[in-house]
Amino acid sequence: MPPKAAKSKEAPAERPILGRFSSHLKIGIVGLPNVGKSTLFNTLTKLSIPAENFPFCTIEPNEARVNIPDERFDWLCQLYKPKSEISAFLEIHDIAGLVRGAHEGQGLGNNFLSHIRAVDGIFHVLRAFEDPDIIHVDDSVDPVRDLEVISAELRLKDIEFIERRIEDLEKSMKRSNDKQLKIEHELCLRVKASLEEGKDVRLVDWKAADIEILNTFQLLTAKPVVYLVNMNEKDYQRKKNKFLPKIHAWVQEHGGETIIPVSCALERNLADMSPDEAAKYCEENKVQRLVQD
Repeated sequence: MPPKAAKSKEAPAERPILGRFSSHLKIGIVGLPNVGKSTLFNTLTKLSIPAENFPFCTIEPNEARVNIPDERFDWLCQLYKPKSEISAFLEIHDIAGLVRGAHEGQGLGNNFLSHIRAVDGIFHVLRAFEDPDIIHVDDSVDPVRDLEVISAELRLKDIEFIERRIEDLEKSMKRSNDKQLKIEHELCLRVKASLEEGKDVRLVDWKAADIEILNTFQLLTAKPVVYLVNMNEKDYQRKKNKFLPKIHAWVQEHGGETIIPVSCALERNLADMSPDEAAKYCEENKVQRLVQD
């Protein structure tokens, strides 16, 4: 039998959405250096790229594809028996760590920000553990400060892009009376004002016509974000972390997007075990792996 659809009293009203729809989306793993991005990438992709204890261990983004399990796809394949089966997948990009001043080129920031522009969504990794043996670029662990740094850098880069776009449009408007140029110019002014007020593009209520134009810009703050809070194994097992309430409060004030607690240290240890040993460890300690086999 086909998988059952979720029951709903009435279909929700369709709302214009930023970004593109596809069965083959690109996700970028983003965050400061040394927060666990490469370890998370290895966990999701089952690869073994270097994850060293120094900033900018990753320079060029690592990429890998991960298939997305879907009972509906499996059922359709069983029913119609197609000659080829191409399931949905995520293309995951491990992007080098950003630092304060990245929009001005600090830490090769311009290159790293251009890598984010190429993806459809962001996994924002936050360090929520203290370990004197693991360097932090700001010498202390403060995930809310780190959130502010990354968010500000993305907004500043978008402002830079929009300002250039406004200049180009104003030059074109002097040579042409095309109404579309005026429409786009007015939209760019509104986008710039929102960004300067500290509002990410994805959190503003845009009209469908606005979104059609915005999707051509590939703005960094227009991309959907999932926050992955990387904590130590002990905190993950006991489901408590002193940084988590402040992270939750910040996210609620800035769009209320999804927060997922993870432990890259736990995932790294489980990866070194056999499947049976890992399953037994998870059962005994009542923990769940980030990626289920």
